[in-house]
Amino acid sequence: MSEPTAVDAATKSPPLLEVEHLVKRFPGARSLAVDDVSFQVARGEVLGLVGESGSGKSTTARCVAGLVRPDTGSVRLDGEDLGRVRGRALTAVRSRMQMVFQDPYSSLNPRMTVEQLVGEGLLVHRIEPDRAARRERVVELLELVGLSGDHLPRHPRSFSGGQRQRIAIARALAVSPELLICDEPVSSLDVSVQAQVLNLFRDLRERLRLSMLFIAHDLGVVHYLCDRVAVMEHGSIVETGDRADLYADPRHPYTRALLAAAPVPDPRLERARRVAASDRRAT
Repeated sequence: MSEPTAVDAATKSPPLLEVEHLVKRFPGARSLAVDDVSFQVARGEVLGLVGESGSGKSTTARCVAGLVRPDTGSVRLDGEDLGRVRGRALTAVRSRMQMVFQDPYSSLNPRMTVEQLVGEGLLVHRIEPDRAARRERVVELLELVGLSGDHLPRHPRSFSGGQRQRIAIARALAVSPELLICDEPVSSLDVSVQAQVLNLFRDLRERLRLSMLFIAHDLGVVHYLCDRVAVMEHGSIVETGDRADLYADPRHPYTRALLAAAPVPDPRLERARRVAASDRRAT
């Protein structure tokens, strides 16, 4: 696998997404689901948010997307505080970031056709009211994700899991977002299909200049796709760093434990990580 394109000039400009001191506690819970979480995503960057099940990463993603209201903290998109935006202005801002969920079957209305599913956002956001033009745009989106116009009249149940996730991605792209929030989008797919969908994300990132917040528990997935990595444990981010640096020389014990449990399939990084570990023991 080749290395992702590095984010260079984009990191020098103001971040596209700024999350500051996000806190969320669910009723009846003993601990915080999200505990003072802060991070940024630069334009054109893919930030991986990684941790075990229950670490708070999916709740964080839903707070960022506006699907869950945080107790405190702020989410800014291009400098605009989403917590202070209301009505049509909020709808317009949210069209700039879209979410791709883990289970493509449950996230797609089984009663709707592919044409309706992918074209819905074009109607809701009043982007393309004309039916013929909307259908043409839906076909373009389907072809962008590796499907075709022949799929327009079909329903989600007639597709494989990988194809359903491609439909979900096409639906998210319909409103031309700047940021994709991806909540474990390949974890429910077979390994061979995972690779295909990950390649699609990389291709879309380059072609559309997308920024992404990519949630995953699989460190191999994160290593393949992301520029930087933030590691979550018990609702908090315990370590953030450049992908190569973090994998080669993790600082936090939890990060080291995650990497030890799931070795990175890259011999160069494995060697670098062993050298760094040896240096730590020596000191």
